[in-house]
Amino acid sequence: MNLTNAIYASSTVSITELRRNPGAIIEEAGNSPVAILNHNRATAYLVPAQAFEAMMDKLEDLELAEIVKQRRGGKTLKVSLDDL
Repeated sequence: MNLTNAIYASSTVSITELRRNPGAIIEEAGNSPVAILNHNRATAYLVPAQAFEAMMDKLEDLELAEIVKQRRGGKTLKVSLDDL
């Protein structure tokens, strides 16, 4: 399967349908993403705010983990709790 044609949502809607009644599409989707199709190809995803926020948190965690990896083995500084 060509990855550019993959759809990463269990439901789809055309751009035309989305324009007609976006509120109904959002309500019907609930907590699941919806693939927005243009000429039967996914061109965008409608993602619930809670899911989007969770994805952003995960991305931030991955970025922080990468920083930790890069700094591992670097110079360390010994501090006592009294110094803090």
